[in-house]
Amino acid sequence: MPEQEVLATEFARYRQAVMTEIEVPGPAAVRRAVRRRRRSHLAAGATAALTLLAGPVVGYAALDRPAPGPTPVEPTPSATASPSPTASGSGSPSPSSATTSAGPTGAPDGRISRAQLLAGPVTLPTWHVDAGCPNGRVRLTGEAGWETNTLLALDTGDIDGDGAAETVALVQCVRGTGGPQQVVAFDRDRSGRIVTVGQVTRTMRERPQWLIALDVRDDGVVRVQVGDIAPGGGWPGDWSQRQWRGHRWDGRSFGQVSGPTAFAPNPHEANLVLTATDLLLATAPDGSRAGTVTVRIRNAGTGPAAYVALRLDLPSALRPDGDGWAPCRNTPATTSQPVGCDLGRLDAGAEFQLTLGLRAAAGVTVGRGTADVDARPMDARFTVVEEVYEADNVVRIDYR
Repeated sequence: MPEQEVLATEFARYRQAVMTEIEVPGPAAVRRAVRRRRRSHLAAGATAALTLLAGPVVGYAALDRPAPGPTPVEPTPSATASPSPTASGSGSPSPSSATTSAGPTGAPDGRISRAQLLAGPVTLPTWHVDAGCPNGRVRLTGEAGWETNTLLALDTGDIDGDGAAETVALVQCVRGTGGPQQVVAFDRDRSGRIVTVGQVTRTMRERPQWLIALDVRDDGVVRVQVGDIAPGGGWPGDWSQRQWRGHRWDGRSFGQVSGPTAFAPNPHEANLVLTATDLLLATAPDGSRAGTVTVRIRNAGTGPAAYVALRLDLPSALRPDGDGWAPCRNTPATTSQPVGCDLGRLDAGAEFQLTLGLRAAAGVTVGRGTADVDARPMDARFTVVEEVYEADNVVRIDYR
Protein backbone atom coordinates (compact mmCIF):
# COMPACT_ATOMS: atom_id res chain seq x y z
CA MET A 1 0.00 0.00 0.00
CA PRO A 2 1.43 3.37 -0.88
CA GLU A 3 2.62 5.51 2.05
CA GLN A 4 -0.10 8.17 1.50
CA GLU A 5 -2.86 5.55 1.70
CA VAL A 6 -1.40 4.13 4.92
CA LEU A 7 -1.34 7.57 6.52
CA ALA A 8 -4.91 8.31 5.40
CA THR A 9 -6.14 4.98 6.80
CA GLU A 10 -4.43 5.54 10.18
CA PHE A 11 -5.73 9.12 10.41
CA ALA A 12 -9.33 7.99 9.71
CA ARG A 13 -9.03 5.29 12.40
CA TYR A 14 -7.66 7.86 14.93
CA ARG A 15 -10.40 10.41 14.11
CA GLN A 16 -13.17 7.82 14.61
CA ALA A 17 -11.73 6.82 18.00
CA VAL A 18 -11.46 10.42 19.25
CA MET A 19 -14.94 11.55 18.06
CA THR A 20 -16.63 8.79 20.06
CA GLU A 21 -15.28 10.46 23.27
CA ILE A 22 -16.42 14.01 22.40
CA GLU A 23 -20.01 15.29 23.09
CA VAL A 24 -21.27 17.25 20.15
CA PRO A 25 -22.96 20.48 21.44
CA GLY A 26 -26.62 20.10 20.54
CA PRO A 27 -29.49 22.63 21.20
CA ALA A 28 -29.60 21.97 24.96
CA ALA A 29 -25.88 22.66 25.34
CA VAL A 30 -26.22 25.83 23.34
CA ARG A 31 -29.09 27.04 25.61
CA ARG A 32 -26.99 26.31 28.72
CA ALA A 33 -24.12 28.37 27.36
CA VAL A 34 -26.45 31.29 26.55
CA ARG A 35 -27.94 31.21 30.05
CA ARG A 36 -24.44 31.29 31.61
CA ARG A 37 -23.53 34.35 29.53
CA ARG A 38 -26.87 36.08 30.37
CA ARG A 39 -26.35 35.51 34.11
CA SER A 40 -22.89 37.04 33.84
CA HIS A 41 -24.35 40.13 32.15
CA LEU A 42 -27.17 40.44 34.74
CA ALA A 43 -24.74 40.21 37.64
CA ALA A 44 -22.60 42.93 36.14
CA GLY A 45 -25.70 45.11 35.56
CA ALA A 46 -26.96 44.58 39.14
CA THR A 47 -23.56 45.56 40.53
CA ALA A 48 -23.62 48.75 38.49
CA ALA A 49 -27.22 49.52 39.57
CA LEU A 50 -26.36 49.06 43.25
CA THR A 51 -23.42 51.38 42.84
CA LEU A 52 -25.67 54.05 41.30
CA LEU A 53 -28.32 53.60 44.01
CA ALA A 54 -25.88 53.89 46.91
CA GLY A 55 -26.24 57.69 46.97
CA PRO A 56 -30.09 57.79 46.99
CA VAL A 57 -30.25 55.09 49.71
CA VAL A 58 -28.01 57.15 51.99
CA GLY A 59 -30.18 60.18 51.16
CA TYR A 60 -33.34 58.38 52.25
CA ALA A 61 -31.69 57.36 55.51
CA ALA A 62 -30.52 60.89 56.21
CA LEU A 63 -34.01 62.27 55.61
CA ASP A 64 -35.55 59.55 57.82
CA ARG A 65 -38.05 58.73 55.12
CA PRO A 66 -38.76 55.13 54.12
CA ALA A 67 -37.89 54.21 50.57
CA PRO A 68 -40.95 53.41 48.43
CA GLY A 69 -42.29 49.93 49.08
CA PRO A 70 -39.93 48.85 51.91
CA THR A 71 -39.69 45.18 52.78
CA PRO A 72 -39.85 44.00 56.41
CA VAL A 73 -36.50 44.15 58.23
CA GLU A 74 -35.67 41.38 60.68
CA PRO A 75 -34.09 42.45 64.01
CA THR A 76 -30.51 41.25 63.50
CA PRO A 77 -27.25 42.81 64.79
CA SER A 78 -26.62 44.29 61.35
CA ALA A 79 -30.06 45.95 61.38
CA THR A 80 -28.80 48.55 63.87
CA ALA A 81 -25.80 49.45 61.76
CA SER A 82 -25.21 53.10 60.93
CA PRO A 83 -26.38 54.03 57.43
CA SER A 84 -23.25 56.17 56.97
CA PRO A 85 -20.45 54.53 54.96
CA THR A 86 -17.13 53.80 56.69
CA ALA A 87 -13.72 54.95 55.55
CA SER A 88 -12.57 51.44 54.64
CA GLY A 89 -11.61 50.65 51.08
CA SER A 90 -14.28 47.96 50.67
CA GLY A 91 -17.42 48.71 48.72
CA SER A 92 -19.71 48.24 51.80
CA PRO A 93 -19.01 48.25 55.53
CA SER A 94 -18.96 45.01 57.46
CA PRO A 95 -21.48 44.57 60.31
CA SER A 96 -18.77 44.86 62.94
CA SER A 97 -17.30 48.06 61.53
CA ALA A 98 -20.80 49.58 61.15
CA THR A 99 -21.87 48.93 64.74
CA THR A 100 -18.67 50.34 66.21
CA SER A 101 -18.59 53.54 64.14
CA ALA A 102 -17.98 56.57 66.35
CA GLY A 103 -17.90 60.34 66.33
CA PRO A 104 -14.77 62.49 66.54
CA THR A 105 -14.49 61.90 70.31
CA GLY A 106 -14.92 58.14 70.03
CA ALA A 107 -18.56 58.11 71.16
CA PRO A 108 -20.85 55.68 69.30
CA ASP A 109 -22.68 57.07 66.30
CA GLY A 110 -26.33 57.37 67.34
CA ARG A 111 -27.77 58.15 63.91
CA ILE A 112 -30.63 55.65 63.59
CA SER A 113 -32.80 55.40 60.50
CA ARG A 114 -36.55 54.94 60.47
CA ALA A 115 -36.17 51.37 59.20
CA GLN A 116 -33.73 50.52 61.99
CA LEU A 117 -36.05 51.87 64.70
CA LEU A 118 -38.90 49.82 63.26
CA ALA A 119 -36.78 46.67 62.92
CA GLY A 120 -36.77 45.58 66.55
CA PRO A 121 -38.06 46.39 70.04
CA VAL A 122 -36.96 49.58 71.79
CA THR A 123 -37.44 50.78 75.35
CA LEU A 124 -40.19 53.40 75.43
CA PRO A 125 -40.67 55.70 78.47
CA THR A 126 -44.02 55.63 80.25
CA TRP A 127 -47.00 57.59 79.02
CA HIS A 128 -49.11 59.63 81.43
CA VAL A 129 -50.70 57.45 84.10
CA ASP A 130 -54.14 56.93 82.57
CA ALA A 131 -53.07 56.67 78.92
CA GLY A 132 -53.47 52.89 78.77
CA CYS A 133 -50.76 52.62 76.09
CA PRO A 134 -48.00 49.99 75.81
CA ASN A 135 -44.59 51.07 77.12
CA GLY A 136 -41.36 49.47 78.24
CA ARG A 137 -39.85 47.11 75.67
CA VAL A 138 -42.12 47.56 72.65
CA ARG A 139 -42.12 47.53 68.86
CA LEU A 140 -42.76 50.77 66.99
CA THR A 141 -44.94 50.66 63.89
CA GLY A 142 -44.81 52.61 60.67
CA GLU A 143 -48.57 52.76 60.20
CA ALA A 144 -51.27 53.73 62.68
CA GLY A 145 -53.35 51.02 64.33
CA TRP A 146 -55.43 50.85 67.51
CA GLU A 147 -53.13 51.33 70.55
CA THR A 148 -49.99 50.93 68.46
CA ASN A 149 -46.90 53.04 69.16
CA THR A 150 -46.52 54.72 65.79
CA LEU A 151 -43.32 56.47 64.65
CA LEU A 152 -44.27 59.89 63.22
CA ALA A 153 -41.01 61.86 62.75
CA LEU A 154 -37.24 61.76 63.29
CA ASP A 155 -34.32 64.17 63.60
CA THR A 156 -30.67 63.81 64.61
CA GLY A 157 -28.10 65.94 66.41
CA ASP A 158 -25.58 65.92 69.24
CA ILE A 159 -27.89 66.36 72.23
CA ASP A 160 -25.46 65.28 74.98
CA GLY A 161 -22.29 67.04 73.82
CA ASP A 162 -20.26 63.83 73.27
CA GLY A 163 -19.30 64.75 69.70
CA ALA A 164 -21.57 62.14 68.10
CA ALA A 165 -25.14 62.45 66.93
CA GLU A 166 -28.19 60.97 68.64
CA THR A 167 -31.68 60.36 67.22
CA VAL A 168 -34.88 62.02 68.46
CA ALA A 169 -38.25 60.46 67.58
CA LEU A 170 -41.87 61.62 67.78
CA VAL A 171 -44.10 58.68 68.73
CA GLN A 172 -47.87 58.45 69.13
CA CYS A 173 -50.00 55.82 70.83
CA VAL A 174 -52.88 55.79 68.36
CA ARG A 175 -56.37 55.66 69.84
CA GLY A 176 -59.08 56.32 67.27
CA THR A 177 -58.19 59.50 65.37
CA GLY A 178 -55.78 60.74 68.06
CA GLY A 179 -53.94 59.52 71.13
CA PRO A 180 -51.11 60.63 73.46
CA GLN A 181 -47.70 61.49 72.03
CA GLN A 182 -44.13 61.73 73.29
CA VAL A 183 -40.70 62.72 71.98
CA VAL A 184 -37.93 60.25 72.87
CA ALA A 185 -34.14 60.42 72.40
CA PHE A 186 -32.23 57.27 71.32
CA ASP A 187 -28.50 56.44 71.04
CA ARG A 188 -26.24 53.42 70.47
CA ASP A 189 -24.04 51.70 73.01
CA ARG A 190 -20.49 50.52 72.28
CA SER A 191 -21.79 47.27 70.77
CA GLY A 192 -24.10 49.13 68.38
CA ARG A 193 -27.37 48.31 70.14
CA ILE A 194 -30.10 50.97 70.27
CA VAL A 195 -30.56 52.39 73.78
CA THR A 196 -33.00 54.98 75.15
CA VAL A 197 -31.54 58.27 76.43
CA GLY A 198 -34.79 59.66 77.83
CA GLN A 199 -38.14 61.31 77.22
CA VAL A 200 -37.88 64.88 75.91
CA THR A 201 -41.55 65.82 76.42
CA ARG A 202 -45.05 64.36 76.12
CA THR A 203 -48.67 65.41 75.76
CA MET A 204 -50.81 66.02 78.82
CA ARG A 205 -54.51 65.69 79.62
CA GLU A 206 -54.67 69.48 79.99
CA ARG A 207 -51.98 71.19 77.85
CA PRO A 208 -50.29 70.56 75.50
CA GLN A 209 -52.52 67.97 73.90
CA TRP A 210 -50.67 67.91 70.55
CA LEU A 211 -47.03 67.48 69.49
CA ILE A 212 -46.67 68.70 65.91
CA ALA A 213 -42.99 68.76 64.86
CA LEU A 214 -39.45 68.50 66.21
CA ASP A 215 -36.05 69.99 65.39
CA VAL A 216 -32.60 69.36 66.90
CA ARG A 217 -30.47 72.52 66.90
CA ASP A 218 -26.69 72.63 66.50
CA ASP A 219 -26.31 73.53 70.19
CA GLY A 220 -28.10 70.32 71.24
CA VAL A 221 -31.43 71.89 72.18
CA VAL A 222 -34.38 69.76 71.06
CA ARG A 223 -37.17 72.05 69.87
CA VAL A 224 -40.70 70.65 69.81
CA GLN A 225 -43.70 72.43 68.31
CA VAL A 226 -46.69 71.90 70.58
CA GLY A 227 -50.39 72.69 70.23
CA ASP A 228 -52.82 73.39 73.03
CA ILE A 229 -55.62 71.18 71.63
CA ALA A 230 -55.28 68.17 69.35
CA PRO A 231 -57.43 68.15 66.19
CA GLY A 232 -60.37 65.76 65.97
CA GLY A 233 -63.99 65.51 67.04
CA GLY A 234 -64.92 68.55 64.96
CA TRP A 235 -61.90 70.58 66.12
CA PRO A 236 -59.74 71.62 63.12
CA GLY A 237 -56.01 71.91 63.62
CA ASP A 238 -55.89 75.56 62.58
CA TRP A 239 -57.91 76.49 65.68
CA SER A 240 -55.10 75.22 67.91
CA GLN A 241 -52.54 77.62 69.36
CA ARG A 242 -48.97 76.57 68.54
CA GLN A 243 -45.65 77.19 70.29
CA TRP A 244 -42.04 76.10 69.92
CA ARG A 245 -40.49 74.92 73.18
CA GLY A 246 -36.81 74.01 73.62
CA HIS A 247 -35.51 71.18 75.83
CA ARG A 248 -31.94 70.32 76.88
CA TRP A 249 -30.34 67.14 78.31
CA ASP A 250 -28.57 67.73 81.65
CA GLY A 251 -27.05 64.27 81.95
CA ARG A 252 -30.03 62.77 83.76
CA SER A 253 -33.18 64.14 82.13
CA PHE A 254 -34.54 66.74 79.71
CA GLY A 255 -35.79 70.10 80.94
CA GLN A 256 -37.40 73.02 79.14
CA VAL A 257 -34.95 75.86 78.51
CA SER A 258 -36.76 78.09 75.99
CA GLY A 259 -40.20 79.05 74.72
CA PRO A 260 -43.52 79.64 76.50
CA THR A 261 -44.60 77.39 79.36
CA ALA A 262 -48.38 77.99 79.11
CA PHE A 263 -51.12 78.82 76.61
CA ALA A 264 -53.52 81.74 76.59
CA PRO A 265 -57.25 80.84 76.63
CA ASN A 266 -58.33 79.47 73.27
CA PRO A 267 -61.36 81.45 72.03
CA HIS A 268 -62.73 78.46 70.11
CA GLU A 269 -63.26 76.53 73.35
CA ALA A 270 -66.31 78.64 74.21
CA ASN A 271 -69.61 76.94 73.47
CA LEU A 272 -72.60 79.23 73.85
CA VAL A 273 -76.02 77.68 74.40
CA LEU A 274 -78.95 80.07 73.86
CA THR A 275 -82.61 79.94 74.95
CA ALA A 276 -85.28 82.67 74.63
CA THR A 277 -88.96 83.12 75.35
CA ASP A 278 -91.61 84.35 72.94
CA LEU A 279 -92.47 88.06 72.85
CA LEU A 280 -96.05 88.89 73.90
CA LEU A 281 -97.04 92.54 73.35
CA ALA A 282 -99.68 94.37 75.38
CA THR A 283 -101.23 97.79 74.82
CA ALA A 284 -99.99 100.47 77.27
CA PRO A 285 -102.10 103.46 78.51
CA ASP A 286 -100.35 105.75 76.01
CA GLY A 287 -101.45 103.54 73.10
CA SER A 288 -98.01 101.96 72.53
CA ARG A 289 -97.51 98.21 72.62
CA ALA A 290 -94.81 96.73 74.83
CA GLY A 291 -93.51 93.39 76.06
CA THR A 292 -90.40 91.52 77.21
CA VAL A 293 -88.30 88.59 75.97
CA THR A 294 -86.13 86.63 78.42
CA VAL A 295 -82.80 85.51 76.97
CA ARG A 296 -80.43 83.04 78.64
CA ILE A 297 -76.88 82.58 77.31
CA ARG A 298 -74.81 79.82 78.92
CA ASN A 299 -71.18 78.96 78.18
CA ALA A 300 -71.10 75.16 78.09
CA GLY A 301 -67.52 75.07 76.78
CA THR A 302 -64.21 74.61 78.57
CA GLY A 303 -62.83 78.06 77.76
CA PRO A 304 -64.07 81.62 78.26
CA ALA A 305 -65.64 83.89 75.68
CA ALA A 306 -63.89 87.26 75.89
CA TYR A 307 -67.11 88.94 74.70
CA VAL A 308 -70.59 87.83 73.64
CA ALA A 309 -72.55 89.35 70.77
CA LEU A 310 -76.36 89.08 71.06
CA ARG A 311 -78.61 89.95 68.11
CA LEU A 312 -82.43 90.05 67.86
CA ASP A 313 -83.84 90.10 64.34
CA LEU A 314 -87.16 91.74 65.22
CA PRO A 315 -89.35 94.10 63.14
CA SER A 316 -87.96 97.63 62.95
CA ALA A 317 -91.11 98.97 64.69
CA LEU A 318 -89.94 97.32 67.93
CA ARG A 319 -87.25 99.27 69.76
CA PRO A 320 -85.32 98.49 72.98
CA ASP A 321 -87.07 99.77 76.09
CA GLY A 322 -86.36 99.72 79.83
CA ASP A 323 -83.45 98.91 82.16
CA GLY A 324 -83.06 95.30 81.03
CA TRP A 325 -80.61 96.47 78.38
CA ALA A 326 -78.20 97.99 80.95
CA PRO A 327 -75.62 95.11 80.75
CA CYS A 328 -75.07 95.91 77.05
CA ARG A 329 -71.74 97.57 76.34
CA ASN A 330 -73.25 99.45 73.40
CA THR A 331 -76.43 101.56 73.22
CA PRO A 332 -79.00 99.25 71.60
CA ALA A 333 -81.60 101.98 71.04
CA THR A 334 -79.31 103.64 68.50
CA THR A 335 -78.41 100.52 66.54
CA SER A 336 -79.99 99.49 63.27
CA GLN A 337 -81.71 96.16 62.69
CA PRO A 338 -81.10 93.62 63.96
CA VAL A 339 -81.04 95.02 67.46
CA GLY A 340 -77.66 94.27 69.04
CA CYS A 341 -76.44 93.90 72.61
CA ASP A 342 -72.68 93.46 73.07
CA LEU A 343 -71.94 91.75 76.38
CA GLY A 344 -68.70 91.23 78.28
CA ARG A 345 -66.69 88.16 79.28
CA LEU A 346 -68.48 84.87 79.87
CA ASP A 347 -66.43 82.20 81.64
CA ALA A 348 -66.87 78.48 81.14
CA GLY A 349 -69.91 77.31 83.09
CA ALA A 350 -71.25 80.86 83.59
CA GLU A 351 -74.33 82.44 82.01
CA PHE A 352 -76.10 85.70 81.21
CA GLN A 353 -79.83 85.99 81.84
CA LEU A 354 -81.47 89.12 80.46
CA THR A 355 -85.06 90.33 80.46
CA LEU A 356 -85.22 92.73 77.55
CA GLY A 357 -88.10 95.16 77.03
CA LEU A 358 -89.36 96.06 73.55
CA ARG A 359 -91.92 98.70 72.57
CA ALA A 360 -93.74 99.82 69.41
CA ALA A 361 -95.00 103.43 69.22
CA ALA A 362 -98.71 104.19 69.35
CA GLY A 363 -100.44 103.77 66.02
CA VAL A 364 -97.71 101.50 64.60
CA THR A 365 -98.82 98.06 63.48
CA VAL A 366 -96.46 95.25 64.48
CA GLY A 367 -98.48 92.19 63.55
CA ARG A 368 -97.25 88.73 64.42
CA GLY A 369 -94.53 86.46 63.14
CA THR A 370 -91.21 84.84 64.03
CA ALA A 371 -87.79 86.27 64.75
CA ASP A 372 -84.28 84.87 65.22
CA VAL A 373 -82.24 85.46 68.38
CA ASP A 374 -78.51 84.82 67.91
CA ALA A 375 -75.57 84.73 70.37
CA ARG A 376 -71.90 84.40 69.29
CA PRO A 377 -68.59 84.35 71.19
CA MET A 378 -66.01 87.04 70.32
CA ASP A 379 -62.26 87.19 71.00
CA ALA A 380 -60.31 90.06 72.56
CA ARG A 381 -60.33 91.92 69.22
CA PHE A 382 -64.15 91.72 69.02
CA THR A 383 -63.95 89.20 66.19
CA VAL A 384 -66.61 86.49 66.16
CA VAL A 385 -65.03 83.06 66.56
CA GLU A 386 -66.34 79.70 65.42
CA GLU A 387 -67.48 76.94 67.73
CA VAL A 388 -67.35 73.18 67.34
CA TYR A 389 -71.14 73.03 67.78
CA GLU A 390 -73.10 76.07 66.62
CA ALA A 391 -76.61 74.67 66.22
CA ASP A 392 -77.56 75.89 69.71
CA ASN A 393 -76.45 79.49 69.07
CA VAL A 394 -79.69 80.50 67.34
CA VAL A 395 -83.31 80.14 68.46
CA ARG A 396 -86.52 81.25 66.73
CA ILE A 397 -89.20 82.98 68.77
CA ASP A 398 -92.76 84.09 68.05
CA TYR A 399 -93.91 87.68 68.53
CA ARG A 400 -97.52 88.85 68.59
